Amino acid sequence: MRKLTSWPGPILETERLILRPPIAEDFEGWCAFHGDKEAMTYLSGIQSPPVVWRTMRASVGAWVLDGFHFFSVIEKSTGNWIGRVGPMYPHDWPGPEVGWGLLSTYWGKGYAREAATRAINFAFDNLGWNRVLHLIHPENIRSQALAKALGSHCVGPGRMPDPYSQIPVDIWSQSKEEWNGRRG
Repeated sequence: MRKLTSWPGPILETERLILRPPIAEDFEGWCAFHGDKEAMTYLSGIQSPPVVWRTMRASVGAWVLDGFHFFSVIEKSTGNWIGRVGPMYPHDWPGPEVGWGLLSTYWGKGYAREAATRAINFAFDNLGWNRVLHLIHPENIRSQALAKALGSHCVGPGRMPDPYSQIPVDIWSQSKEEWNGRRG
């Protein structure tokens, strides 16, 4: 069986991270993330490997069909897969989102902000988006703090489509003009 070993999209870098579309070899990392109870607390809960397999392949499919979706986030110093961050705009979503999720062992190191900043730059500069959203559970204080640090503000409650419609979310948002004003 043929495996995707090259990337269907761009490879982005930051000082400490590589962001690239997922490949087959990332499956173990995706399983670790979706099996991380802390990381999945506000992201629909722990998922089994067969569900993760479909989720990961849907992400790769979005790269092929749409030209964007979650990047796999790789720590440069170790080569470790540490999470997924990036632009996405699923069917019936409230708007174009840049979302993030890292393995909990990598929290508190500034990686989520570093990766999300690069992904937002990509969304505005390369995808031509005029606004980004972050859909955040009202109790997810860590993601709210990151959204604030990125310059987004809460515009109120929102609703995701099925099968996620029962998960409460607040919509955090900022425009390209707001983002560029902070970028200098």
